[in-house]
Amino acid sequence: MRAMSNDPPHTPHRIFDPPMPESDPANQNASLSPEQTMQAAAARIEALEAELAEMKDRWMRSEAENANVRARAKRDVDETRQYAVQKFAVDVVEAAENLKRGIDSLPAPSEHQPEIVTKVREGLEGVERSFISLLDRNGIKKEDPVGQIFDPNLHQAMAEQETDLHKAGTVIQAWTAAWTLHGRLLRPAMVVVAKAPPAELSAPGANVNTTA
Repeated sequence: MRAMSNDPPHTPHRIFDPPMPESDPANQNASLSPEQTMQAAAARIEALEAELAEMKDRWMRSEAENANVRARAKRDVDETRQYAVQKFAVDVVEAAENLKRGIDSLPAPSEHQPEIVTKVREGLEGVERSFISLLDRNGIKKEDPVGQIFDPNLHQAMAEQETDLHKAGTVIQAWTAAWTLHGRLLRPAMVVVAKAPPAELSAPGANVNTTA
């Protein structure tokens, strides 16, 4: 007789079912109608195009800002290079003015003038021309204001003179020239400005402001 056992009855091994696959968009689309599929595709394309346009706009803005930064940096470097010698240029202009004053202090040319005085004047005038040409090639320019309309940005009025030979506000005499460095004023011209005679002061445009 077979002995009885307390072990639970034998259960055959169970083969578990494989996990259910996750939902697949393709399977989901399979349940859509052709019209719905086309609408979903069009919406996706529109979203991608909007995203591309936004990225392109950001890129163009970034490129424009980079170009502005480069342009500003180049301008700052150029200005620094051009005007780094400004103080030296002022000193050089002072030397040029002293040379001019030295020439003007010589006796006026005359028929019986000693030859040595004539040669000294001609020599100094030649030096002045070469000096002015050298400064001009390096951006330091001398501007004769005589005959120009008074400009407070370039001229400093030292006196006014009544005259009916020139239009009011015209520079009729310059004690010194105007000097600029690459267009920037180094020293204003000291000038005498024409003033309308009393009888013409009431006429329009007769008064010119020379106090600027």
